[in-house]
Amino acid sequence: MELRVLEYFLAVAREQNITKAAEQLHLTQPTLSRQLIELEEEFGKKLFIRGKRKVTLTENGLFFRKRAEEIVSLAKMTESEMKNSDSLISGDIYIGTGESIAIRNLISVAHKIQTENPGIHFHITSGDSVDLAERLEKGLFDFCVLFGDIDQSKYEYLRLPYVDRWGVLMRSDSPLASNDVVETKDLWDLPLILSRHSLQSVNFFRWLGKDAAELKIVNTYNLVYNSTFMAEEGMGYVLTLDNLVNTNGTTLSFRPIVPENTVDLYIVWKKYQSQSKAAEKFIEAMENHIENCIISK
Repeated sequence: MELRVLEYFLAVAREQNITKAAEQLHLTQPTLSRQLIELEEEFGKKLFIRGKRKVTLTENGLFFRKRAEEIVSLAKMTESEMKNSDSLISGDIYIGTGESIAIRNLISVAHKIQTENPGIHFHITSGDSVDLAERLEKGLFDFCVLFGDIDQSKYEYLRLPYVDRWGVLMRSDSPLASNDVVETKDLWDLPLILSRHSLQSVNFFRWLGKDAAELKIVNTYNLVYNSTFMAEEGMGYVLTLDNLVNTNGTTLSFRPIVPENTVDLYIVWKKYQSQSKAAEKFIEAMENHIENCIISK
C-alpha cells in the first residue's frame, strides 16, 4: 500500500467518479481503475460500489477513507517538518480546540508569532474533546486545547489563565429566562440538550444533582452553533459555556447556572514528543503570554 495509491483512493472518494478523479490526478481512467482494483485485492475487501454515473463507498470503504485521510495528513506534516528542520523558523502548527472565547487569546499569540515568522502557518480545527484527543494521540495535531480535567500522565500542558462558566441557553419566552440565574434543580424536569463531552463527565452530573438516567436528555451536540437552532425551535434547554453565543437581537437568552460551575482550559501536547522549531516557538510564546496575564492580574 503506497502513499500515492491512498491519494488516488481519496480522489475517487471525493469526486465519486473515476473519470473526474483521473483527470484531476492526470492519469488515464484505465490506469486509475486498475490501481483501485489492486487496492481492493490487496485487502480482500470491496471498497467501492460502481454505478453507471458515480461510485460510492462501501462500509469498508468509509472506514478506509478515514484511515487514508489520517495517513496522508500525517505524511504531509512529517514532510513539512523535515524540509523545514534546518531552515529559518517556519512550518505548520496543527491545533485542535473546543469552543471558548479564550481561544481569542491563543489566536492573538498566533498572529504575533506569524508576524515575526511569516513562514509559520497555523491550522486550527474545532471539535469536542473526544475527537480532539483521539487525533492528538494519532499525531494529527501538535497541540489541543482541552477543557476540565486532563490526564497529566499522558500530556505536557500549560494551564490557561481563563475559566469558562456553565449556563443555559433558551428561548427568551421561556419561564426561566426571566431569572437572573438558573438553579440546577430548575433543570431537573426540563428537556435538556447537552454536549457529548459533558455526558462522559461524572463530575458534571454530580454538579447537576442527578444521574443522566434521571434527567430528560432529549438531544446532544458537539459544537454549540447547531444547538442554537434546537433552542430556537423550542426543543429544549442547551447547557453550554458562557460567551459562545451572541444572543443580542435573537430570540434566545443565556443565564448562568448556580451553584457556579467553571471549567479550566489547558493547552496540551503529547509527552516525549519531539517538537518542531515552530512548535517550540509557539510553546515559548504561550508561556510568555500566560506569565504576562498572571502579572497583570
